[in-house]
Parts: sequence; structure tokens; C-alpha cells
Amino acid sequence: MVLCLSAVCLVCSAVLGVAYAVTAEPIAQAQVAKTNASIAKVLPPFEGDAVPGSVKLGDVEYDYYKVEGTGYAVISAANGFSGPVTVMVGIDCSGIIHNTEVLSQSETPGLGAKCQTDENFINQFKGWDPASKTLAVRKDGGDVDAITASTITSRAYALAVSNAVEVYRTIVADEGGQDNE
Repeated sequence: MVLCLSAVCLVCSAVLGVAYAVTAEPIAQAQVAKTNASIAKVLPPFEGDAVPGSVKLGDVEYDYYKVEGTGYAVISAANGFSGPVTVMVGIDCSGIIHNTEVLSQSETPGLGAKCQTDENFINQFKGWDPASKTLAVRKDGGDVDAITASTITSRAYALAVSNAVEVYRTIVADEGGQDNE
């Protein structure tokens, strides 16, 4: 019985190892393609490659992608109603938000999940100038129109975008105010 169980475990382990080895590279390539597509969506059209980087702001490490002469795509997250709402925020070299895209969320379907599909909600961030508008929902004294019946998700989205703007400011300050990396 021990020999039989050991053989079964050995075979199962070998199958899992082979499956991992066969799928690891395609999964990594798919993730890179997804990231590149998101960067292309949140920034103006550009040529060249996005250079990855990271910066620590407080206790949180943020990943970003710099596109020379175009801007930055910053990945930021905040807790919504059902978990984290992860957003990629494209910020051009003048500090204006070009576009945003939800990378992942687990909000309630039909309510908070609309943060990924509600065009009116998403489009209000396009061309947003953080220097002249407040990135908070109107209920909290800001300029963001919340998704109906989804204030918590809207707050999380606005906070994620606001955090991305702070990351952008930190990066630019670290570079001496110039897009020169």
C-alpha cells in the first residue's frame, strides 16, 4: 500500500512539474502582452518601449512604466467593497491624467463592477488635471461623480488614481523635475 501510494504521488508530482514547465513561458508572455496593451490604452500613442520601475511611497511599493517623452503608467490599488480595485493610470509628462484602466477587481456584479464598464464614470478621468480638481467623490468634497449605489467602489477607484498621481509626483521629484531617465 505504501509503495502504491508513493508511486501515485511520484507520478502526480511529475505531471504537475511538466505542466508547470510547459505553461510557464506562455503565461508569462500573456501577462507581458496584457501589461503592454494596458500601457498603450492609458497613455497617448508612443514609439519605443515602456521601461519598468518601482517606487516606495509610505509602506507601499508601486510599479510603474515610463515611456520616454510621453509619460508614466502607474499601477495603484485601493480597497473597494469586496476587495482591492487595481487600476493602471496613465499620466502624461505635464501631470495630466490621460486615461485609466481597471486591471483587476472583485466588486459586486451590476454595482461596483461597473467601475470597469461604466463609460461615464471611466471617461471623467480622461484629461483630469489633479492640480485643479480634487480626486475624491462628491460626497467627500471632491469632483468625482460616483457610480450609482457604488460609493465605496468609486472612493476606492478615486483613491487609487490619487495615489498614482502622488507616485508620479514622487518619481518626477526624484528625477529632478525632468523626464530624463
